[in-house]
Amino acid sequence: MMAAVAAALRAWAEAAARAEEAARAALAASAPLLGSLAALAAQMRAARRLPWDATPLGAFPGLRARLWQKQRGAAEALLEQLGGRREELRAVRDAVGSAASAVRRLCEERGSERGSERGSTGLRLCEERGSERGSTGLRLCEERGSERGSTGLRLCEERGSERGSPGPCEERGSTGMCEERGPAELRLPAALRRGPRCPSLADVLEGLQDVERCYRHLYLESKLLLQRLSLDSLADVEALPQSWERILEHYRENDVVKDTLLKVSLFVENHQEVSCSPGS
Repeated sequence: MMAAVAAALRAWAEAAARAEEAARAALAASAPLLGSLAALAAQMRAARRLPWDATPLGAFPGLRARLWQKQRGAAEALLEQLGGRREELRAVRDAVGSAASAVRRLCEERGSERGSERGSTGLRLCEERGSERGSTGLRLCEERGSERGSTGLRLCEERGSERGSPGPCEERGSTGMCEERGPAELRLPAALRRGPRCPSLADVLEGLQDVERCYRHLYLESKLLLQRLSLDSLADVEALPQSWERILEHYRENDVVKDTLLKVSLFVENHQEVSCSPGS
């Protein structure tokens, strides 16, 4: 299972790296467009305040309307280009979301498969009654990898066999009291635990969600900012670079993408070390 999860995480890391590059490119391309739009809005406001009739330009009655039409057309063209950059951010959001969904879906499918396999081998509760004392004994025994050349792990707890105290007995597997598991299966519990040098699988999946949320918020903030713009409110258009800078500042301060890529890298490297270690 963990080999498939590690492969899916590598694919996610590649998609996230491409998405981060695309997002930075879209944001960089938006800055000059926003500056041009703000400057154009300032010109349009100045043209509105100009007393045309009191100037020599008053001799050209249609000039004011033609100038306004040209300025408005230029502003709409800039808004259309900004819409293209917004769509690039949406593509980034969708790409990261699809890659993360693939990882989660794989984990859910493999988790369901493991649950089904355990249900088929048998998990049952039984009671052992002492023949000499009439007591109930409890024995929970789990042995892993004893016949596969690995060091093996045995957890055995006996209660009541010598004290005469009651207790249930849990028996797993069709071969007897102990269920044997191969070394590959042992990697799942290990992956669920956070180590000193390696994050747990839960940490990694949480990081994937954080990255999704980061790009989703970036797209929504840019979308709402552009949707609120109206050429009938030129003051808001003129203040657009400042509003955009606040969005960028929040994005630049967020290190979730870099941190999650590091988590994924450590997790995958740890899996490779375990897979290549003797006895695996």
